[in-house]
Amino acid sequence: MKRNLAENVWRPLLVPTLGIAIALSARCASAQVSPAEILNPDLKALEETYFAQLKTLNQSIAKTKFPFPFYLSRYVGLDPAQQAEADSRGLEFVRFQDRVILKVTGNYNAAYDTNRMTQNERAANTFRTVVLPILALTTTTLPQDIACDGIGFEISYHARSRERSYEFEGKENLVLVLDRIDAWALSGATTDPVRQEILNRNKIYVSGTDFGLSLTERDPLNVQALPRSIPARPDATSTARSSTLVTRSPLLNLNHPLPAASPAVAGPADPAPANANPAPSSPKDSDPPLGLPRSAPADADRLNDKYQAQLASLAKLGAAKFHFVDYAPPTFMVFRDQVALQMTLRNSLQFGLAKGSIYKRAAQSFDLFLAPQMKDLSDRISPDVEFQFLDFSVLNKLSPGPKGTSEAIEFICPRAAVKQFVNAEITNQQLLDQSIILVNGVRIALNLQLVE
Repeated sequence: MKRNLAENVWRPLLVPTLGIAIALSARCASAQVSPAEILNPDLKALEETYFAQLKTLNQSIAKTKFPFPFYLSRYVGLDPAQQAEADSRGLEFVRFQDRVILKVTGNYNAAYDTNRMTQNERAANTFRTVVLPILALTTTTLPQDIACDGIGFEISYHARSRERSYEFEGKENLVLVLDRIDAWALSGATTDPVRQEILNRNKIYVSGTDFGLSLTERDPLNVQALPRSIPARPDATSTARSSTLVTRSPLLNLNHPLPAASPAVAGPADPAPANANPAPSSPKDSDPPLGLPRSAPADADRLNDKYQAQLASLAKLGAAKFHFVDYAPPTFMVFRDQVALQMTLRNSLQFGLAKGSIYKRAAQSFDLFLAPQMKDLSDRISPDVEFQFLDFSVLNKLSPGPKGTSEAIEFICPRAAVKQFVNAEITNQQLLDQSIILVNGVRIALNLQLVE
């Protein structure tokens, strides 16, 4: 029997206010990530190229009427009361499994009754009512030959359970990553069999679990039987080649075994003793001499290709232990004409209102969050890999407000100085004095004692 969706979905009472209306108008004024905030040169170039179209797309999505309120956001899982004032820049280019994806992120205020709808039915309804309309706007606004590998969606919605003595409402996330050609094909599809065929060969996750979304059945499809096909870089799916890469390219240290890492990965160098007088750094760990040729983006790309398997292993471990974000895995990049290994971490600390001191947040982010992890993290990088900087990008989630709810603090540290710091040869302040600190792309000076 066909169900009435009105019986399956609980809609919270929303009372618009003048304050929310003002906040919404403020959001539209700066509703897209600025290219200046993006350090990765490839992603920054894409943002610059399509900036006008992305702003138009953001505004079109904001004007679209969905069955229940939908808000673009850089964070999923926000409470409905927070969404109107939250950072609405939910369109950005990201890296996903060695692919460049235009990601659409948002919160959908539908609350599905779990006693009436299965997990598959909840995800399928969100796909029909949110993903398909936004995909249609995306393929209309952007050119079909857009210079990225695919279109991705991360949509959060609510699931409500009733028991005899209590009622519980939780959140679920639907993630869909479409190959670029399939994205345009899905947008033009008019029947469920055609849509299903496209979905079956693309990546779908529900609340972090690989999921076989079915558009017509009550229960999901068997994932193992589906032809998932967002390809990695050429030959990257070859097991033999991946094993060779791990064996010949010692990015990771053996004394911290990682999932899927080969036993042939090179071990670490003996740690330097923590003497009162710092020992001189070895040539490979010291800052590059002035006569060293400048590095180009192609040099970073070669390292990313060479150490692809090890970077994937580091990303997997980092997500489990070091709070790495899943959409920005570790990658080599060029900073000031030298190669840096960039890692993006989500801060586990909770801060107050956004109007607080950025210097105090930066100091606490380093002392209380990053520094305690730095030795364990840096020890996992083999000294045989030649690069000059470690770029730790820490994402802070701030309380909702008209100026946004997030910030990125980057600690770009010379590799030699990091080694001295983790060996207790220099202080935290001495490390920061040798480093470059950026808050949302703007450089700051940071004196830890002055901000206490």
